[in-house]
Amino acid sequence: MLDPVSAMAAVSAAVNMIKKASATVDDVSSLGPLIGKYFDAKHTATKAANQAKKAGGSNMGKAIEIELALKAQRDFEEQLKGMFFSTNNMDVWNSIQQRVMEMNKEEIAEQRREAARALNASKKRKEMIELTIAITLIAVIAIIIFWGIMELLFYCAGNGCG
Repeated sequence: MLDPVSAMAAVSAAVNMIKKASATVDDVSSLGPLIGKYFDAKHTATKAANQAKKAGGSNMGKAIEIELALKAQRDFEEQLKGMFFSTNNMDVWNSIQQRVMEMNKEEIAEQRREAARALNASKKRKEMIELTIAITLIAVIAIIIFWGIMELLFYCAGNGCG
């Protein structure tokens, strides 16, 4: 499991690189690779934070660090948006946001498909277990009935039946 604090530190490093680079460049498009690295680091940090939440336990210090880092990310993204708007690249920002929404929809759909596959696999395992139990019970009952018939035949053969 990735440490959320380390992941947040990677995000902060990416933010600092973008801020330094933005001071020296005139064109927002030249920041593309750095901005991409920022959002990759943010994605990793978000996953790490979610895993830390699922791990259980209560660690107030880490929770505060994570939440403050997330707020700093939101603030930076507003600054980034402002950078796009101030350089008259509003259409690029809007296109980026549209693409993010499309990619998020695809990711959510894939997560749902994966959950459905896991549920189906679980159902199949349960059905196989039930089938195995049913076949075993039928076999045991059939053996008991066969044994009872054989005992009856042997009894009738030795003592005579009706």
